[in-house]
Amino acid sequence: MSRPSLEVADIFRGHGPAWRRANAGHMSLGQLKVMSAIESCRTAALGGHVARCEQCAHTQISYNSCRNRHCPKCQGAAAKDWLAAREADLLPMPYYHVVFTLPAVVADIAYQNKAVIYDLLFKASAETLITIAADPKHLGARVGITSVLHTWGSAMTHHPHVHMIVPGGGISLDGERWVACRPGFFLPVRVLSRLFRRLFLERLLAAHQAGRLKFFGDHAAFADAQVFAAYLAPLRRTEWVVYAKRPFGGPQAVLAYLSRYTHRVAIANSRLIACDRTGVSFRWKDYRADGRDRQTLATAEFIRRFLTHVLPHGFHRIRHYGLLASGTRADNIARARRLLDASTAQPEAADTRRAETEEPKPLSHPCPCCGGRMIIIETFQRGCSPHTRPAAAPATIRIDTS
Repeated sequence: MSRPSLEVADIFRGHGPAWRRANAGHMSLGQLKVMSAIESCRTAALGGHVARCEQCAHTQISYNSCRNRHCPKCQGAAAKDWLAAREADLLPMPYYHVVFTLPAVVADIAYQNKAVIYDLLFKASAETLITIAADPKHLGARVGITSVLHTWGSAMTHHPHVHMIVPGGGISLDGERWVACRPGFFLPVRVLSRLFRRLFLERLLAAHQAGRLKFFGDHAAFADAQVFAAYLAPLRRTEWVVYAKRPFGGPQAVLAYLSRYTHRVAIANSRLIACDRTGVSFRWKDYRADGRDRQTLATAEFIRRFLTHVLPHGFHRIRHYGLLASGTRADNIARARRLLDASTAQPEAADTRRAETEEPKPLSHPCPCCGGRMIIIETFQRGCSPHTRPAAAPATIRIDTS
């Protein structure tokens, strides 16, 4: 894959030092670490290795990745590994996509309380879906959920929301049968929206009473319980956005979706257009107008928006609930397959996966000249330069024997 003409790393390297000086004391240690990691990613600062083709002797230098979860260049491999682990959990049925979004007034205070409010978003949305699905008036079953946190809109504004991927049914409450939802319909979004609103606001007020929320600057007055309650009061009368998209076609469609969304960051390098005196230009999608356009931000504002989406250290942005909760996932999936009468096909799939692991893996990076196997001939540490330099492949001598 060719390198994009412009990367977030280029913007950070060119404008990051000045931005850090201008914002000294106003950025977190986590944000500083993210900037440093992205700037160093795939450069000599992180070390690397030299590989040579066994066939044509083509030599190339590869620098190490930073592996930071906010780096646009490092998420492809992480997504592949995660998907490989999740593939065995997929059930042979359509899957549904449900989105829970926080109102803008809550998103405003979430930036100063990321760990607490993002965690509430995860838990309240999962409890909402599990509760309504278990209600005999709706589905009457225990469901499994994979939740993925996104904190950005298309223009990198702060827009916290959770994407949920849910099988189209669940195990009955007595555990004796599989309950499928109606074709093309999972659960009523209005019912989900109102329960989500109630659960989230209850937990948010409880967190405030427990002293778990901190407020600074323009929001300092919210430290007072009465002021905070008055700020939240109008939210009890508004409709919160819960969106259910049409079902996926099947497990493979789910994997294709997850590969695009699970390890996404605030903006992909492929969306960047230019960085010049006017600022940073990038492609964005206006969902309200259902169209794509170009947007330009001042470089300092672009960096600020990108760093807005740095997650707290150790915060898990992909979580599993219900039937897919880690402690009971394997047993629940096995039971679901038995109830779906899919167990007969499962051993073959397992044997196939086992056979694939025993076979030699195909080359992930074959020689760009001849497709031959690249072998590592030298490694070098952080901040060092390789002793071996890339050399052009030798000319091929052809003898005409006609």
